[in-house]
Amino acid sequence: MKKLTNILLITLFVFGASLGLSSFKAFTPEYFEGKWAVTVLDTPQGTATIPMRFETVDGKTKGYFMEDASGTEIEMSSVSISEGALTAYFTIQGYDVYLNLKKVDDENAAGSLMDMFTAEAKKVK
Repeated sequence: MKKLTNILLITLFVFGASLGLSSFKAFTPEYFEGKWAVTVLDTPQGTATIPMRFETVDGKTKGYFMEDASGTEIEMSSVSISEGALTAYFTIQGYDVYLNLKKVDDENAAGSLMDMFTAEAKKVK
């Protein structure tokens, strides 16, 4: 009887683990590729939305943003993606800043600018 109980417990454990793993989606850097509308809340100048775009070329992620309505993209100083988070360094309005974003769902990411201001990002289609 004890042997049957152990076999039943092991079977339930393996079944439960396989269900959990099958629904797990690994994070991939490609998640951040494409256009984003990044809104930074409650800065001294108010809330601002910055259009951004990320792409991977030869295994290296690059980022671009638009500082004004001219439509001209400015390349970011550096972009890195590790452990499911994107970190981007760039200069905007004369300030060197960094942005951290993590995936919220398929269309949204959240994080902070300079670890001081809340940032919300939405994929642009």
